[in-house]
Order: sequence, then C-alpha cells, then structure tokens
Amino acid sequence: MKLGSLKEGGRDGTLIVVSRNLQRAVRADAIAPTLQRALEDWSNVAPRLNALSQALNEDRAEGAFDLDDAVLAAPLPRAYEFVDGSAYLPHVERVRRSRGAEVPESFYTDPLMYQATSAGFYGPRDPILASSDEWGIDLEAEVVIVTDDVPMGVGAATAAEHIQLVGLVNDVSLRNLIPGELAKGFGFVQSKPRSALSPVFVTPDELGDAWHDAKLHLPMRTWINGAWFGAAECGVDMQFSFAELVAHVAKSRPLSAGTIVGSGTIANEDTSKGASCLAEQRTVETLRDGKASTPFLKFGDTVRIEITDAAGSSLFGAIEQTVTCQPPRG
Repeated sequence: MKLGSLKEGGRDGTLIVVSRNLQRAVRADAIAPTLQRALEDWSNVAPRLNALSQALNEDRAEGAFDLDDAVLAAPLPRAYEFVDGSAYLPHVERVRRSRGAEVPESFYTDPLMYQATSAGFYGPRDPILASSDEWGIDLEAEVVIVTDDVPMGVGAATAAEHIQLVGLVNDVSLRNLIPGELAKGFGFVQSKPRSALSPVFVTPDELGDAWHDAKLHLPMRTWINGAWFGAAECGVDMQFSFAELVAHVAKSRPLSAGTIVGSGTIANEDTSKGASCLAEQRTVETLRDGKASTPFLKFGDTVRIEITDAAGSSLFGAIEQTVTCQPPRG
C-alpha cells in the first residue's frame, strides 16, 4: 500500500491511503489520524489500512478523491528521529580521494552515519529555502526506510523485520558551510537544513522483486532544471543494507516508531550513470579535469527526484522543488 499526508489537521497532517497509480486517495483518519500514530500501533492498524488500500485500488472506497500533489505534506511531516547514512562506497572513496584523504579502514565493516534534522520535513512540492545561494546548495537523492518500534541491540536479520515503509528524500546540504562545521569536530548543524520527502511512502511488498536483501534495486532518477542529471542504481555498490544500518543505530538505544533511516547519496563506481548530488559530480570532475565545472544550485533552479518501476510507473511520486530565497529575519 501507499501512504501520504495532507496539509491539514495540524503539524502532523492527515493520513491518507493513495492508489497504486498515485491518481486517487482516500482519508484514513478514521483508522489513524496521522502516519505517526499508525506506526505506533502498526500490527493492528496496518491490516485495516491494507483493506482500505485494496478498496481504493478496486474503485470502491467511499470518499475517494483525485490527488493533487500540491496539497501533500511530507508523509511524515516530522519524525522523532532521522538518522542518515553514507552507505555507498564509491561516493565515500571519491570524496576522500579528491581531498587527499584515505577511507578509514573501519568504514568497510562499520557504517558511517549521523543524526539528521527531523523536526520538520518539506512536502514534495515545497521550495528549498535558503538565505544565500553562496552557501553551496546541493540536492542529495536518497532512499529512506521507516521503522516501527525497534528494540535496543537487534541484529541485522531482526532489524529487517522492523522496516515497514520505503520512500525518497532530498537531503539538502549546504556544501560551503560544511567545512567550517566539521573543523569544529562536532558534526552538522547549519549545513544541514530541512529535507523533502516523496509524496508517498510504500510498504516493501508494493515494490515486488525490486526490494530484496533490505535494499531497493532500481535506478534513482534525477533532473536539474529539466535536464537529466543521473540514474544511479540504488542496489549497486551499497556497502550496507538498510537492515545493517538499522542495527547499527540500535546498537546502544531503542528506536521509536516512525524513525527514518537514510541510505546516503546514491552513487555507483560506474560514473556513466550520472550522479545523485552535485558534490559527487564536482568530485568526478576534479579527479578527471583537475577542477570542478558544475556549479551548485542557485535561486530559481529546480530539481526533480523520482524512481520508476520496470514499466515506467512512478513508485513514490516525484520530489519537485525550486530553490527559493528566504531573507534573514531581524
């Protein structure tokens, strides 16, 4: 099934079930008012949502309406946790090599992750807001999963059973702010603004054979200003599966239902497939030509992120955003 949230009913939106073709939807607030509440009682709520999804797809759901992406909030407008990884080895190796640094030996056996911004997510059509386009505004096209309650200390096999939803995120980075923050040795704050989520999250069974080994095996398609930018394969060169990422986070603490875990920027060893972030493209250019030629995003630029199935149908809907100036406030 496919689930989304309307921009109504407060900060956490109103839960809706969305048709497989993303054309129709029906409110599900009689079952659970929000997606967060549904995840907190998933074993009881999911069968009822599945029944509503079946009715919607068979055109027999009462109250169904045509879906307009403009009215959609993020499926989870805010989450208790968003923990982002960097699971693609080619991306880590290139970025490190471009600045003359080695990949730590531990990376090959221990995931690289950080605690990301989760207090609010942009909807799929909301703008990317920044006060200056000199900050090095960058898209990062990633896959995310959402868990139910995960107990502390789970292994990867058990962690896989707690993955309930899959979606996309544009994990925006402000590249020119990152070096100064990392130099302090304490992580990201200003350089990681709010991210945008795909129109819907879907249950893994909805993905068929494209979901196995706790990885999504489809290309991540990205466009900038309408021009093709990349179609990196999500299931290729992913050093750690989502089950391993969840287990890594839960090593020393339980995870609350609604925790979002990100894959990190999709990247392949084969650079002909393009990139999923500008930093990756600029790194390839630097290693090849001695300098980067692709600029970061400027005000007015647009980005589009989408994954389609083998038949060309959109699975999660598209994230489409315009970079917009929000002047500093007093």
